[in-house]
Amino acid sequence: MNPDEHCPSVQVYAADCADAVLLELRKHLPKYYGVWSPPTAPNDVYLKLEDVTHKFNKPCIMDVKIGRKSYDPFASSEKIQQQVSKYPLMEEIGFLVLGMRVYHVHSDSYETQNQHYGRSLTKETLKEGVSKFFHNGFCLRKDAIAASIQKVEKILQWFENQKQLNFYASSLLFVYEGSSQPATTKSNDRTLAGKFLSKGHLSDADVLECNNNFHLFSSPANGTSVGKSLSKVYARHRKLYSKKHHSQTSLKVETLEQDNGWKSMSQEHLNGNVLSQLEKVFYHLPAGRQEITDVEVRMIDFAHVFPSNTVDEGYVYGLKHLVAVLRSILDS
Repeated sequence: MNPDEHCPSVQVYAADCADAVLLELRKHLPKYYGVWSPPTAPNDVYLKLEDVTHKFNKPCIMDVKIGRKSYDPFASSEKIQQQVSKYPLMEEIGFLVLGMRVYHVHSDSYETQNQHYGRSLTKETLKEGVSKFFHNGFCLRKDAIAASIQKVEKILQWFENQKQLNFYASSLLFVYEGSSQPATTKSNDRTLAGKFLSKGHLSDADVLECNNNFHLFSSPANGTSVGKSLSKVYARHRKLYSKKHHSQTSLKVETLEQDNGWKSMSQEHLNGNVLSQLEKVFYHLPAGRQEITDVEVRMIDFAHVFPSNTVDEGYVYGLKHLVAVLRSILDS
């Protein structure tokens, strides 16, 4: 975009900006790295903004347009009709999924959905449609959902507390890490984890973060047997390790005994449905203190930002409904 120094979206990045509202807004935007002009068009000046995905290994990305109206107050009747016809439910739902790119660990590949996918979502299918962004092929990444909710709520708080800017056709960019990262999760001062070896196509996946942020670790494929028991919970501060897997399916869970009343789940109970059974076991473990999942939610696209003296009700409405949908997915 060609920035105008009088545009609110440019003023927020000004070095001499002293407006408390704009300075608070900066926290929710990509970082600013000055301006840039292409050699072929030196009179065109563009903002250089942070690549929000740069720190992620396998970034999962979703672009969600926020607000009840995707056209600004000065749009022509033709423009209004055009925008409304693209997604008639925008007024009622308050947001639109413009696209997503989700990393699937089992195939080491991405699933992508474009704007036509988002516009196909109805009130009845919206929850399922959004949840697709948080499913990695094995399980629902509830840790990423919870962290996303926290980020969105902070943006909502900013909008509820300011009356000087209204946003139209602006988006939230969601990013979370799709690849597995070795880590430990504490729960009541105990480390809860299992050593996990996936199906053969799980490339370089040392740990899968699944429901409630419990981690499933890979183990050497020395055989195809399933661990005899999932009844024993790890002792505190047990070191976890991961090694490269082989192509065969193998699952092994090693634990130290704790007096916790867990019942034994034997090999025959797991055969035929290893992944889903294991997921159910970890899902029902106590959440306790969880790690902070690395998630980014940033406001992007500021071509239609206008000065105002009222709360941006359309944007607030969309954020609240989006949070409600995310919470519904999390509580499922």
